[in-house]
Amino acid sequence: MNATVTLPLKEFDELREAKSKADNQLTKLNRAAKELEVFISFISTREHIAEYVEEFNRQSQTSRITIDAGRAKIIFKDGSEKN
Repeated sequence: MNATVTLPLKEFDELREAKSKADNQLTKLNRAAKELEVFISFISTREHIAEYVEEFNRQSQTSRITIDAGRAKIIFKDGSEKN
């Protein structure tokens, strides 16, 4: 489908700025998820947290945590895994 849209330059600039801000927020979210994975991995080697992870996974609507061989992964329920 081919289409064109006409909008004022100011609105186009605002749209482009919003895209930049969204990309920045996504980068920060991915970084925070990675840091949380490291923290959960650290905690899982010192405490038995499996029951807490299971409870989190039951209650979370947007993500789940897996721990495999002492390494935690945060998996978003939309199917994307943060590396």
